[in-house]
Amino acid sequence: MLGAIEAGGTKFVCAIGDENGNLIQRAQFPTTVPDETISQVIEFFKNYPIKAIGIGSFGPIDVNLASPTYGSITSTPKMTWQGFPFVQAISQHFSVPIGFNTDVNAAALGEATFGAAKGLDSCLYITVGTGIGVGAIVNGELLQGMTHPEMGHILVRRHPLDQYEGKCPYHRDCLEGLAAGPAIEARWGEIGSSLVNREEVWDLEGYYIAQALMQYILILSPKKIVLGGGVMNQKQVFESIYKYLNELVCHYVSLPEFSEYIVPPGLGDRAGITGALMLARNALHKNALV
Repeated sequence: MLGAIEAGGTKFVCAIGDENGNLIQRAQFPTTVPDETISQVIEFFKNYPIKAIGIGSFGPIDVNLASPTYGSITSTPKMTWQGFPFVQAISQHFSVPIGFNTDVNAAALGEATFGAAKGLDSCLYITVGTGIGVGAIVNGELLQGMTHPEMGHILVRRHPLDQYEGKCPYHRDCLEGLAAGPAIEARWGEIGSSLVNREEVWDLEGYYIAQALMQYILILSPKKIVLGGGVMNQKQVFESIYKYLNELVCHYVSLPEFSEYIVPPGLGDRAGITGALMLARNALHKNALV
């Protein structure tokens, strides 16, 4: 029996499951301040004989095992969570192995193990919602170097007719600043779900996301790209992405049929929490081998 935490900027999802990705019990609550939110996490898990816990967290986070602040949330815009020692807070209550990574890396792991990228040794999972985050599997491993990927903050070319200044508090008009949910609302004056029939909204969205995919493809050459998050529930964005990506690639590299290569999550909204279960499984097995 494994524990899983999908820690998002707006909500936490906790689950009990097994090594095969089966979810046995699940709970969800809003992300408020650390003390309140973590108390709910502990309350959820305390009655289960869990053997390991996996945490997929919003970031940025410290994933360097040699760092004195490993397991902490770092420069997040959520001020009350800056510097929060996430892994330490959980380990004080549960003496089990803990796997810790970003929420999007967890989702990439879930999709690679059981979802749209099952059987492949490389994939990207991109969430376009409150923010934009990207998780990556490369050669069968989660991509990690000096830190974890932050591909949602790459710079893209501004559309010549787009006068919106950008929403990112750090970079203003990076990809997240121009294409995440809050940017859509700020630019058009309404939330995305109220703009379903505004073709120009989703055409512009595809324009920016396609530029990002072009860069990811040329640098990482993933075998599958999975696009999730609330904004991608507007399925018309996919056609816009395919159109602009085709123009950008311009036959320079040979790619599979876009409708089979760039796809929604096979696990739906369970990608992140399933991936967190796999982080727990990996932590358990690694501990057993030590």
